[in-house]
Amino acid sequence: MTTLSDGHKKVPMMFRAQVNGRSQLQRIQDLRYSDTDEQDAERWVDEWVIKAYPDSPTFSNEVQTRTYDLSWRFVTNGGQDDGIIRPVVGAKGWPFYPGSSMKGLFRDACDQTQAARYCGQELSNKDFKPGILRFHGGYPTDSRWTDQLLDIIHPQQDRQVKDNRRSSAFFQVSLYKPELKFGISSTETLDASEWETIWTIWEKAIASGLGCRVSAGYGQPKKVTGQILYLTRLKGQGQAAKLIDGTGEFRPNIFRAAIRGHALRIFGGLTDDDTADRIVERLFGGITRGASQVGLLSMAFTEESLEIDEFGQRSYRQPVYRVNGVLTWRLTQTISESKKAAVTKLIRALNRFAMMLGGFGKSWRRADHRLVYPDYYDEGSKPLIGCHWEWLGARAQTFDTRAHQLEQVGPYIDQVRQAAQEWMTLQGHPPKNEPAIWREAWHPTRVQVWGRMAQEKEDSEAVHWLHGPYRRADRVAGIREGSIYKSALTGQMGQIGRLWHRMYPWIRLKKDPNDPKKRIPVPRPECFELLTIFPDNLPEARDFIYFLENQQTQFKKLWPVSSRP
Repeated sequence: MTTLSDGHKKVPMMFRAQVNGRSQLQRIQDLRYSDTDEQDAERWVDEWVIKAYPDSPTFSNEVQTRTYDLSWRFVTNGGQDDGIIRPVVGAKGWPFYPGSSMKGLFRDACDQTQAARYCGQELSNKDFKPGILRFHGGYPTDSRWTDQLLDIIHPQQDRQVKDNRRSSAFFQVSLYKPELKFGISSTETLDASEWETIWTIWEKAIASGLGCRVSAGYGQPKKVTGQILYLTRLKGQGQAAKLIDGTGEFRPNIFRAAIRGHALRIFGGLTDDDTADRIVERLFGGITRGASQVGLLSMAFTEESLEIDEFGQRSYRQPVYRVNGVLTWRLTQTISESKKAAVTKLIRALNRFAMMLGGFGKSWRRADHRLVYPDYYDEGSKPLIGCHWEWLGARAQTFDTRAHQLEQVGPYIDQVRQAAQEWMTLQGHPPKNEPAIWREAWHPTRVQVWGRMAQEKEDSEAVHWLHGPYRRADRVAGIREGSIYKSALTGQMGQIGRLWHRMYPWIRLKKDPNDPKKRIPVPRPECFELLTIFPDNLPEARDFIYFLENQQTQFKKLWPVSSRP
């Protein structure tokens, strides 16, 4: 029997207020301490999907339609619930992209004449002349939109770069790799060639993404068009994101998160905190003092192949991925040619920097232990650590591998900083002597890079130092044990460390026998084993650096070196 006090429990989640005890869709609860076995957002989605019609809405015969595939998730904000982003719900309970949003995006892609004809114009007497087109929005084409609707967001920028403050994950509702059908009609009879022009404008409009969070990889069409600044092919493996139902998902926004984070590190080493933040928000977008800003750069990743599997046993079982694909960065706004050249140089440099010294996704600060430390994974009885990324294809291996010799790593880091300085200067922010007060600001007094040539991926020296002593104790010689295991330098549960470990594949270039001016990439089994260290006066860091400088011969310091200012 339902009493007055618990009557609200019979009300569908979609119609409840977003307050504690009624509905909190964005919140991820620890269900171990709850009297329910599902999240509020899970129940909201279940109640929505079960009442939606099985067949998609249809457009009338007078409406022209085209269908487009999106490369990853798609999200629109209905704006109907505080604290959570969830889709607009239209006919038959299906999510849709509103016609008003479609018209605005279309108008932005038109020239002045096209905008007046198709979307309308304001006349000199302040009257408005409507355009000839009507935009009917877009719907998913089939019921697959109901799969994997719950999307977990976990902002980590400050925690990864600046300090160790805690961050919380929360839900949003988005469509996973949908196929969307869009409709446009006209008040006039148009010939086929003009309709082709109209759809060409629409394809130009969606090139930078549909819906919300497009700069982070959401809503990106599979067909790559627009003002492409940088395009490359990658392959990688690592830990997949685990969704609320326990399934794994490869999330392309890991690239944007990594590149934005490295931009903060580089600019943070060249100027103060506030200026570095403003420069990065100009590039990637953000919210400053309550006002949102659209960034200059938009990212998309198109999968060529993807495998989701599992690794580990019992409580260590974790979804993992192997992926090949094309990473693209586009320009979202019109800027001067000098700024376009500078931002192109910068985004290329940042992507190559990320590939050289780290990786993408969860546990990116470590090399994939399945490759470098197989004994650690006897029967998968340990938690998965690290990831591994490589350039894919001859073009990327030739042009994106900027260090073909170990000695070129340091000079390339200088080139990345120089590209950042050029962009800062064009933005009216010349470099300053004092870097940002962040844990990982990239400044010669804050960070060191050491490296060696390893014979293969399994020939990792440093991975043993991450799990045991790097220097054995010798009482006779008066040498104490040296260890960085589970220290503030290497990090532990709940604490991000200050050391990166990377096995960067060596790509050798040789002359093309058919054209002496060209070089052919030759992948080798050898790797550059690279250590990036942010010492910050930690005692264990000082001891470890002393060991590198005086008590071993394999690793040598690559950046900074005293010969450089």
